Amino acid sequence: MCTVLPSISRDGVYSVIQLAETDETLKRCCRVLVQLRTAITEPELLLRVKSQMRSGYRLAYIAVDDVVVSVAGFRFGENLAWGKYLYIDDFVSDGNERSRGHGACLFQDLLEYAKERGCDTVHLDSGVQRFSAHKFYLREGLKIASHHFSMRLEPESFDAP
Repeated sequence: MCTVLPSISRDGVYSVIQLAETDETLKRCCRVLVQLRTAITEPELLLRVKSQMRSGYRLAYIAVDDVVVSVAGFRFGENLAWGKYLYIDDFVSDGNERSRGHGACLFQDLLEYAKERGCDTVHLDSGVQRFSAHKFYLREGLKIASHHFSMRLEPESFDAP
């Protein structure tokens, strides 16, 4: 059974937005999510999604005629800098379905979902090379608020000298 989020009609697009909660819907979402996370195979992606769900990660999706066309992976959190927030880890529409309003509908519904749960802010990171995604996020009202720094910790970096 999937939880249905309140859905918005935008630019003539009306889609049912749901939360993936079954193995079958998670697999259907991973078929689209792998288009964003190209370095991860679908089976590995499914394992990672299930693992992260144990700590609060959720997948919202739009399906048109039972075909998943847009997916957002997100979680709720709270910290000193942002207060209570919704963080979008992953956001992607199927390459064949882009520019049809599904992503905008899903994004706006996530904003409403965050407001209903008392969030103060919504956040996401986006790779510097994803220019079309940045254009979408800016059009949807997000602002570039910070630089995100990271470092990969290799296993040998934990070895004692």
